[in-house]
Amino acid sequence: MSTLQSKTQSKKSTDRSLLTVLFIGVLMGALDIAIVGPALPAIQTAFAIDERATAWIFTIYVLFNLIGAPLMSKLSDRYGRRSVYLADVTLFAIGSLAVALAPSFLLLLAGRALQGFGAGGIFPVASAVIGDTFPEEKKGSALGLIGAVFGLAFIIGPILGGVLLIWGWQWLFFVNLPVAALVIILGSRALPTTRQHAPKAFDVLGMVVLALALAGLTLGINRLDTTAIGASLLSVQVWPLLLLALAGGAAFVWAERRAPDPIIRIEQFGNRQLVLANLLSMGAGLGEAAMVFLPALAIAAFSVSQSRASFLLLPVVLAVAVGAPLGGRMLDRYGARPVVMTGTLLLAIGMFLLGFLGTNFSVFIVAGVLIGLGLASLLGAPIRYIVLGEAEPSERAASQGVVSISTGVGQLVSGALIGAVAASQGGGVDGYRIAYLFVGGAMLILVALSFGLKARHKEASQ
Repeated sequence: MSTLQSKTQSKKSTDRSLLTVLFIGVLMGALDIAIVGPALPAIQTAFAIDERATAWIFTIYVLFNLIGAPLMSKLSDRYGRRSVYLADVTLFAIGSLAVALAPSFLLLLAGRALQGFGAGGIFPVASAVIGDTFPEEKKGSALGLIGAVFGLAFIIGPILGGVLLIWGWQWLFFVNLPVAALVIILGSRALPTTRQHAPKAFDVLGMVVLALALAGLTLGINRLDTTAIGASLLSVQVWPLLLLALAGGAAFVWAERRAPDPIIRIEQFGNRQLVLANLLSMGAGLGEAAMVFLPALAIAAFSVSQSRASFLLLPVVLAVAVGAPLGGRMLDRYGARPVVMTGTLLLAIGMFLLGFLGTNFSVFIVAGVLIGLGLASLLGAPIRYIVLGEAEPSERAASQGVVSISTGVGQLVSGALIGAVAASQGGGVDGYRIAYLFVGGAMLILVALSFGLKARHKEASQ
């Protein structure tokens, strides 16, 4: 065997090992989102809490996930991918153990916060690793494989959760420990160790005001009453928190312009491609939020049980699982613009089908497939591929963290808006159909935005 062939095979083996580590780590974090649902009734009973307290199991995870994304991403740019990725996985594992062993509900929430904080960095750092190590012609395929994890997680998560519940809800969190151990063992050998040679002083002020802004936004939106959103916005439970979010956002911009090594470089928002990528990511959050309401529409339209309505999400998640790697391969061949344009158009068509013909069961299934394929083009590889091409190598992970924040903010705001639109129309079938027409209109805006992305020949020349 020639030296060249030996080097090529060694490189392929290294790439496979690296992808395996990234895939398992991202799958672990994604599974936790899908698997925790079946545990909620048991946790509620175990700690004798009401529905409002139970909602905090999700809320605190989302909040710390949003905070962890920019912080862990920036740390990986400064101190290296391997150490931060493994730290993220370790924090997630410690949080999982804390949840499983929690003697009180407050300690359970502390464990969920640790889980969210660690998970926040896993996907952005994994995307940055791909940008650092894979050649240009293979980045799309690698990102697509990682993006497919989310569809896979939502397929097997509820099933795995149901099986583990036989032994007790704690096992839904204990199961993360051996997976995390495997990632740490494999990752300590496979992950790269690149880092900045002399990082400047860390931007503590920027991180603090960003955390305050995200906390205000998350808590404010979670306290909204979507059945009376106008009155709710003016209530003392909501408007001070949203004001904190606005003030924190303004303070963050001020702090970042003065920081020697900012968490997020404000200058990147002068790059049209990065701005479009983050707007499209917010749109992806809107699409995800709309997916959450599909079971409610199914119950209202087809008079099915809650469990069967949840199974009607399968066309969406299967389409995401298939569409993400397919979209990644198309990226390597055709570039980001045609993939994103096609995906956003499929999303718009799927939403309009639900809005106009959502009470027809066959149309409901077809719409679900189109929505899944569309989401795969926004949540999977294409947006992160654009960001990898535009961001400076020293800012790759931080820019990926901004994408995660944009998607999360889109989910939070959009979930409240969709609920408000449905409630304003009296709920039921008509309320949800109007809500999906509203989302379809928003998706058309994303189609228009996608025309502003670079063509393939311009991507290749950068």
